[in-house]
Amino acid sequence: MTAPLLAVQTEDGIARFMRIRRQTLALCAGLSPEDLLVQSMPDASPGKWHLAHTTWFFEQFVLGHDPAYRSPNPAWYYLFNSYYESVGPMHARPQRGLISRPTLEQIRDYRSRIDEAVGELIVQGIDATLAARIELGLQHEQQHQELLLTDIKHAFWCNPLHPVYRDAPAVVAERKPLSMRFLPGREGPVDIGHPAGNGFAYDNETPRHRTWLPAHALANRLVTNGEYLAFIREGGYREASLWLSDGWATVQREGWQRPLYWQEDLSSEFTLAGVRALEPQAPVCHLSYFEADAFARWAGARLPTEAEWEDAAANVSMTGNFQEDHRFHPTITPHGDGLQQMYGDVWEWTASAYVSYPGFKTLPGALGEYNGKFMNGQWVLRGGSCATPRDHIRASYRNFFPPHARWQFAGIRLGQDR
Repeated sequence: MTAPLLAVQTEDGIARFMRIRRQTLALCAGLSPEDLLVQSMPDASPGKWHLAHTTWFFEQFVLGHDPAYRSPNPAWYYLFNSYYESVGPMHARPQRGLISRPTLEQIRDYRSRIDEAVGELIVQGIDATLAARIELGLQHEQQHQELLLTDIKHAFWCNPLHPVYRDAPAVVAERKPLSMRFLPGREGPVDIGHPAGNGFAYDNETPRHRTWLPAHALANRLVTNGEYLAFIREGGYREASLWLSDGWATVQREGWQRPLYWQEDLSSEFTLAGVRALEPQAPVCHLSYFEADAFARWAGARLPTEAEWEDAAANVSMTGNFQEDHRFHPTITPHGDGLQQMYGDVWEWTASAYVSYPGFKTLPGALGEYNGKFMNGQWVLRGGSCATPRDHIRASYRNFFPPHARWQFAGIRLGQDR
């Protein structure tokens, strides 16, 4: 692994390690052992599995970096490996909710013991390669913090009681909505991708390279619930001409008629704070790529490309509604000039397939499986969401999901040709 690509952050190493690891536990506060065991669909994982898998990552790739290391629980390697074929077999993903043993108490003890061992390594002093692995593990942990929130939301939504995860103030509009305007982006050659030596980046964000942007414009704000409601009422889910072929087949097969978590009355939605009134001015979320693309076509626009998005976002303040704000739901667009809500609130679907950049090379060894092998049949999202840790996002960050995925906080920013 190349140290410059996965450079360690400036925060004191042990403090950063413990802060991020403790935050995962804090997100589980108030959840019962039963809550943390449930798996509501194959794409989601139990909270208990998230707690164990992120710990397995440090044991496998940090402590296991020492050839003399021997795990006290070697059978757990099979249980908590996710998709790293090169390090051994793994328990089937759709059956993670069946792992009643080890217990939650044992998993918490596991985390404590691995944290202590990794902390001792950091205090003793580590080389650049091991420091880079620890940083990758922390970034990986933050990804799973977001997944923990989206997965428990789906599990609670599946429960007829619609439990509340955390109470939060309702989003209420206090003024007229910000009018949607299209702001022209740069035209011509631009550089995108993470600059080498400029802090942490995943391998899929590199190498930085030159690409061409045609004349285009981006909407100054995200698409709102009210605007998406108009799409529904005008027959958006009934008009085949608006949809990609696979999208229309999915709509028919799954019976989609509205965004995930919207109630049948189209006036309320399920949130991590329970069922709340639908705020027309708040950004619509929990949409698939298929729905985002269909809405854009209905609106006479399109989705931005990831290059258009990144070039615009590179000059925007990285402020927004993130995990640390404890809202766990999108907020109403603030008034102001320029591009609003580029970061936080909802991940923004782009029109770009998740493929490698020119000259891309995976990391050596098992860690090469982290991103590269998923560059097929998925689409790129940008910007982070209300469940994303604030220090986890950057302009070059490439999230990716299959086009039918809806359980993430994903929404829409429109683009257009000029």
